[in-house]
Amino acid sequence: MTGAESSRWAGPVATARGLIIDTVEHAGNGHVGAALALAPLGCAIYGDVLRHDPARPDWPDRDRLVLSAGHASAWQYVLLHLAGYAVTLDDLRSFRRLGSITPGHPERGLTPGVETTTGPLGQGLATAVGLAVAERLLAARFNRPGFEIVDHATLVVASDGDLMEGVSQEAISLAGQWGLDKLVVCYDSNGITIDGPTSLSFGVEDQLARFRASGWAVEQVAAVEDVEVLADALRRARHRGDGRPTLVVLPTEIGYPAEAVRGTTKAHGSPLGATEAARTKAALGLDPARTFQVPADSARMLDARPRGDRDRSLWEKTFGEWSREFPELRAGWDAAHGPVPADVLAGFPVPGHEPVSPRNVSRLIMDELSDRLPTMAGGAADLVDSTKTAVAGASFFTAAAPDRNLAFGVREHGMAAIVNGLALHGGIPKPFGSTFLTFGDYMRPAVRLSALMGLPVLWIWTHDSIAIGADGRTHQPVEHLASLRAMPGLWVMRPADAYETTHAWRAVLARTDGPVALVLARQLLPVLDEAGAAAAAAGVARGGYVLADCPGQPDILLLASGSEVHLAVAAARELTRSGTAVRVISMPCWELFGAQETEYRDAVLPPAVRIRLAVEAGSSMGWHRWVGLDGEVLSVDEFGASDHGDVLLEHFGMTAGNVVGAARRLLTRPETTTRNGESDHE
Repeated sequence: MTGAESSRWAGPVATARGLIIDTVEHAGNGHVGAALALAPLGCAIYGDVLRHDPARPDWPDRDRLVLSAGHASAWQYVLLHLAGYAVTLDDLRSFRRLGSITPGHPERGLTPGVETTTGPLGQGLATAVGLAVAERLLAARFNRPGFEIVDHATLVVASDGDLMEGVSQEAISLAGQWGLDKLVVCYDSNGITIDGPTSLSFGVEDQLARFRASGWAVEQVAAVEDVEVLADALRRARHRGDGRPTLVVLPTEIGYPAEAVRGTTKAHGSPLGATEAARTKAALGLDPARTFQVPADSARMLDARPRGDRDRSLWEKTFGEWSREFPELRAGWDAAHGPVPADVLAGFPVPGHEPVSPRNVSRLIMDELSDRLPTMAGGAADLVDSTKTAVAGASFFTAAAPDRNLAFGVREHGMAAIVNGLALHGGIPKPFGSTFLTFGDYMRPAVRLSALMGLPVLWIWTHDSIAIGADGRTHQPVEHLASLRAMPGLWVMRPADAYETTHAWRAVLARTDGPVALVLARQLLPVLDEAGAAAAAAGVARGGYVLADCPGQPDILLLASGSEVHLAVAAARELTRSGTAVRVISMPCWELFGAQETEYRDAVLPPAVRIRLAVEAGSSMGWHRWVGLDGEVLSVDEFGASDHGDVLLEHFGMTAGNVVGAARRLLTRPETTTRNGESDHE
């Protein structure tokens, strides 16, 4: 027969399948079906087509391979091992175990050769679009005739489930719109999901027509067992060069060649079991009594290190010649691939003393950064003018003229995943995506992955409270700050004025180990006075600080973030006039404040002062971490309404007068703790 069994690839394919069976069987759980069926594709990719160097997984001009169907992780781990990456047989034996580098779904930064964390279906495909965009942006900036130092492809392995997810349509639409012809998606069309055949939920739409309608080329490969046919199809796709990304359709049979489960849902998410595992390995020509067998001939054929070393060395030679020919470009390359300079915002002038919107201050900062960070890129979900997030001097990215402003359209989820891809690629410092805070919910799966991977991306969310007014409850965020603060690894920064916004941007640019959400008010806000500005200069980077204080120990602490800081300041003045000792604490970033040493936190929030009031135009959830059981929160714990912002703020109690009233109730209630920390009832 034709196919892997009759070719020189028969041994490597059998070896890969044997290792996949043993890896999942040894773990006692995992997804074996897709991994088995895709073994010939894996040999074609890792053993022939992919331009990569296992000894240098971070080589800048490597091809990127994204396993969007992350449940088939055993497939990738086995092929990484056989290709020569630092993934050992012992790592395969520890598949899905605590502390291993082979977790249940692929994780970036944990396993050498894994480009991005996948598992939530559709995310990998959309993230790969960001990788391809980054390649195009950097090629346009740095390549010169005869010196194509940025010239690589992005390959994706996607499943039926990936294409079911709505984010996939957002991503493929943009990929076609942007002419990303170095993007190749291998579609594992096996017609099976956990619940049964895909015809139950995915049987009407024409997937090939869907991709063609989105500007893609489509190639169907019937010989899914023939490694050489698969490799030829992938080579054609990665060198297409006609402005169309390519979908390579592979009608595989899930679980093949395990006779007892092939083509059924039983093959999806369980080991084969000892009997079927032995039977299948015997059919593959492997010793059914042995596990984790790697015959020498197969190891030699799939070892990509010699080829990778050659390709990388040739690139390094060209890169060195390019560096000597174009020293200014080389300096720009090094800057783009290094940390953001600490003084990148040096000399930025904070605008005047008149009230100003934080989103407009942010726009001015981005204008400054457009020249200082010349490869920074991103965009908004059709809201550039509202979120003020255009890169000054740059045009919108098009197929003919790639540039740094990405017109995502109304596609928040796709936008966020693509921004993750920009960060994963490298060379795009602080990629950003933006929309209204309430629509951040549409982005959440990708934002979560940015936090999980520790990506230095920036999420800019404006229109941050009920103060946006007449657009009404659908557009007014209430629970969003609390929800985002619950996400590990994400900094949520909500600045109060122009000064805090500037210093928040400095913190954003300095962070290298995770994402930052910059949450900005649309309305005009007062500018802090000279003392407040000085306090903000040092305090914003620590997440919380004393903005205004009293002599001696306070009677009450007023805590707030964002626009409500000004309510706390105004209330403190009124309370001070009546003889109350008040301290105002601005809390622009809980995560940063929580990471400070205990001494600093206690200096800002003295443990002995247990009368505390927090003020925020959003959910009260989480604030009791800072105000304690004796404290209260003046908040908005219901959906908003439609009217002018000032009317709504008063209606929902967000006024200085209400802050004063709440503070006085706290100070005079019978069970109140006195300023020295001793209860009146003790």
